[in-house]
Amino acid sequence: MSAIDDIAAERQQQISGEGFGPSRDDGYVHHQLPRAAAAYAWFAGTSDEWRATYTGAPPTWPWSLDWWKPRDRRHDLVRAGALIVAEIERLDRAKGA
Repeated sequence: MSAIDDIAAERQQQISGEGFGPSRDDGYVHHQLPRAAAAYAWFAGTSDEWRATYTGAPPTWPWSLDWWKPRDRRHDLVRAGALIVAEIERLDRAKGA
């Protein structure tokens, strides 16, 4: 699978597997989705030592620490990409309303 395919699959998992679909995303009007994407992208760029010892979520993380679920660098970037897609879709729906 390509990176784009992986991002699309992650977005689909967010929607169908976790219930983070358009109606829920439309409630995130305080920049939560891009802030979450930024947190995962930032964390993907940290050193192995930092990743091994860091116990919190980055300061941009908009939700409870229970929802912070980093894995490996690539997956964190895929998750960031899917969150960016979710925000773009939310903006498109808001513009069309």
